[in-house]
Amino acid sequence: MLHNAAQTYQSNQVTTATPGELTLMLYNGAIKFIKQAKGAIDEKNIVKAHEYCLKVQNILYELLSTLNRDYPISKELEKMYNYMLRRMIEANMRKDASILLEVEEYFIQFRDTWKEAMVLAKKQG
Repeated sequence: MLHNAAQTYQSNQVTTATPGELTLMLYNGAIKFIKQAKGAIDEKNIVKAHEYCLKVQNILYELLSTLNRDYPISKELEKMYNYMLRRMIEANMRKDASILLEVEEYFIQFRDTWKEAMVLAKKQG
């Protein structure tokens, strides 16, 4: 029962979120899954590590597909997301936690910058 309530809450969060909040959720989700993938690699659980890496890759595909190409910065973001995607695929194939750490750092930087931008936008709005 509790699990269903949590799922409903999460679903409501996603359906009522602004595009900015959705992006923040994707960044946070990627960071969470990278941590889980690193843990699975440490535990030598190759299947779980693969599943978590795929979740991060899917988040990157989502970020790439929702880029607003009207803004010049989207070209730079596209390059970074593609680089991170290539690194995630490599980390998954090699089960390499050091590559995961690199990608996690990028996600943390993106998340922190995105949070600041959202705060600034609210102040100006």
